[in-house]
Amino acid sequence: MNSNEAAKVIYEALDEKKGLDIKIIDIKNISVLADYLIITGGTNKNQVQTLADHVQEQMAKQNLHVKHVEGYHSANWILLDYGDIIVHIFNQEDRLFYDLERLWKDGKDVPVETL
Repeated sequence: MNSNEAAKVIYEALDEKKGLDIKIIDIKNISVLADYLIITGGTNKNQVQTLADHVQEQMAKQNLHVKHVEGYHSANWILLDYGDIIVHIFNQEDRLFYDLERLWKDGKDVPVETL
């Protein structure tokens, strides 16, 4: 599965569990970290954990497993590193505070329909 297909699976998993304002940012031309950065929010820490768990379940069904997880125990934010794709899930307050969309503004927003 290529990174476009994996990004679509992640987007659909987040959307299915009601992730808020899901953004896919193409960062492959501006970073060596990954091809895509996917950012979403949850209404509370339980939803943040639910979103992260659901993404991992759906990716495992595709035989793609997370390489590294950060922030899981804080539950205000969780980072899932899939190598070519990094997923950031925040509660709404922390999403506004960290404002990753601004930090990665040189990346290109990618509509899920184009993946």
